[in-house]
Amino acid sequence: MEFSCKYKREKSLFSLDLLRHFLGQPSQAGGVEGLGALYRAHAGGSGATCPLGTGRPFSVEPWAAWRRRRRLCILKGIYPHEPKHKKKVNKGSTAARTFYLIKDIKFLLHEPIVNKFREYKVFVRKLRKAYGKSEWNTVERLKDNKPNYKLDHIVKERYPTFIDALRDLDDALSMCFLFSTFPRTGKCHVHTIQLCRRLAVEFMHYVIAARALRKVFLSIKGIYYQAEVLGQPIVWITPYTFSHDHPTDVDYRVMATFTEFYTTLLGFVNFRLYQSLNLHYPPKLEGQAHTEAKASEDTYALDSESSMEKLAALSASLARVVVPTEEEAEVDEFPADGEMAAQEEDHRKELEAQEKHKKLFEGLKFFLNREVPREALAFVIRSFGGLVSWDKSLCIGATYDVTDSSITHQIVDRPGQQTPTIGRYYVQPQWVFDSVNARLLLPVSDYFPGVQLPPHLSPFVSEKEGDYVPPEKLKLLALQRGEHPGNLNESEQEDEEEDNEGDDEEGEKEEDIEAGSEEEEEARLTALEERRMEGRVQAPPTAPEEPRMEGKKPRVMAGTVKLEDRQRLAQEEESEAKRLAIMMMKKREKYLYNKIMFGKRRKIREANKLAEKRKAHDEAVRSEKKAKKARPV
Repeated sequence: MEFSCKYKREKSLFSLDLLRHFLGQPSQAGGVEGLGALYRAHAGGSGATCPLGTGRPFSVEPWAAWRRRRRLCILKGIYPHEPKHKKKVNKGSTAARTFYLIKDIKFLLHEPIVNKFREYKVFVRKLRKAYGKSEWNTVERLKDNKPNYKLDHIVKERYPTFIDALRDLDDALSMCFLFSTFPRTGKCHVHTIQLCRRLAVEFMHYVIAARALRKVFLSIKGIYYQAEVLGQPIVWITPYTFSHDHPTDVDYRVMATFTEFYTTLLGFVNFRLYQSLNLHYPPKLEGQAHTEAKASEDTYALDSESSMEKLAALSASLARVVVPTEEEAEVDEFPADGEMAAQEEDHRKELEAQEKHKKLFEGLKFFLNREVPREALAFVIRSFGGLVSWDKSLCIGATYDVTDSSITHQIVDRPGQQTPTIGRYYVQPQWVFDSVNARLLLPVSDYFPGVQLPPHLSPFVSEKEGDYVPPEKLKLLALQRGEHPGNLNESEQEDEEEDNEGDDEEGEKEEDIEAGSEEEEEARLTALEERRMEGRVQAPPTAPEEPRMEGKKPRVMAGTVKLEDRQRLAQEEESEAKRLAIMMMKKREKYLYNKIMFGKRRKIREANKLAEKRKAHDEAVRSEKKAKKARPV
């Protein structure tokens, strides 16, 4: 991969001094060069190409210089650009190359951190020389004077306001949660892993204290969380707590550069969020919880690690600087009419539903068995006001034992382990996540140990008109409306099938009756037509029509009443108007209209295909149950 700037016709776009500024070399005499002053680092090359019009190649390592520039671009938030005419910009070549805008590269010219990079390069060279000469005193002196730099000014530069930082917090949280699960190997620095773990725990404690969690989804990639912080939705993903094996085809240096900036950003954000809730930063546990846990937890960790382990348990509340008086926020009511009143009423109902959702698990006590994911469940349960504990031999932070009689729910994932205790529900972990997404406590009968679990629906998907809606989602919507659809068992399904068969037979009888009545009506109309024809035949054919009508009285015949279907007529008029409008479209408008209609028809076909698959699946499950029921024991 090569490094260059986007081609422009102006010749004075990139200076040689700027190039040497990146490479850490002193400037030489010479003004602004042309486009040939671009630095192109060729993979496997012996060096860098020389500028246009000069015969002096640079004596630097190309990949080292490329990594330094890439690191600086990542920290400053400068990303590559894909040109519209890539072959033209690349001078006819189709080789893989990364393009940057020249104005973005010029923006890096006055960055103060570049001087720190130069100092660090000199430090590494001196340290390598001291190691080679075995000058250990010099090595110690150089390590004590190792150049350091901070990214605070870059954070303030990229995010002028706090809301801007919150809007860009998704990637920072995902990267920090990922690095916090890495093992302590040579791939990543131990200090970076520990820092990411501390920042992730601090953010989870803020979400618990602010009751900011909104949605949870368990996917193949990991666990997706959505929290609402100061009105901004933040979505991040955390990996499952499995043993991690570093892949060989991943460049951890790029990830470490991103993480270096993200840890600085997340540290600022955590400090500001803790200050908004009057919490101590760095976080501290409440004195009562700290005192109760000290006697039993000192045996698990050293004093230096005990505090972090207790915070990571997520079972105790944080200490506040000043305990605020809890006052319920009252919504101001103003006299309004019409649409404004309806909007205010909808907003008030939404706030009430949100407050109710925050207290979903309030008054409930959970106990986690050792086979369930402890951290994820503790984080979700505590975020909605519930109390949670586990076996004290499993992890630090257990607040009560399994024998506590006030436990309402015990989360298990292995059926038939122990004798059940009267007065508590034994449910699988999915019940907690589904209840959070449904904004209500779901019936526990579908989540008993050993029961086949219902599908875990994604809360991030909202069905639109024409989309396929699974039956479980319809049932969930009915529960949210306050209805109780219930869960049909096999016998009820068979009764329903028999009722449907009976309804089909009754429908066939009604169709026969209707067919008979139609035949009678048709026979009556045929007889009337024959009588009318007989009257015409009996009349003299040569007589003129007018005298005949004058000589005879008009005969009144029985007719049928034809009711006008106004709805059908309106639909016909609407379809006719639509057809005429399509005919009057321009060619471009008609092309766009056909594309829109093709997309709608494709969506309908996909929804029908999913409905057919679901129907076939339900029939297969039903037949399997019947076969199992009919099988002799």
